[in-house]
Amino acid sequence: MSELTVPAPVQAMVDAINAADTDAFVAAFTEDGFIDDWGRVMRGRDGVHRWAGSDAIGAGARMTLLTAETEGETTSVRFGWSSRVFNGESNGVFVVHGDRLASFTIPPNH
Repeated sequence: MSELTVPAPVQAMVDAINAADTDAFVAAFTEDGFIDDWGRVMRGRDGVHRWAGSDAIGAGARMTLLTAETEGETTSVRFGWSSRVFNGESNGVFVVHGDRLASFTIPPNH
């Protein structure tokens, strides 16, 4: 399987999760960045840090990008996730501002 090419901030977030590096995870986001996980929104550095601790790095997560499509500042992905909180595949949407993530959204699956 070939490597997917995604914007550097997206790859930085994935790499931080897989390396269990909370500082790098938080640093991948803008100061006012946010995570929207099925409608549960965590805003700013503190919110991003809390989500990393509860749902990602603190839950032993591993993230694998399966597909990716970038248009402008938006990258839509399908990803595999393995953790003590959730296991399976989901869709995700990243918005990049400059060299950081403005947001990461995991929409509810319907």
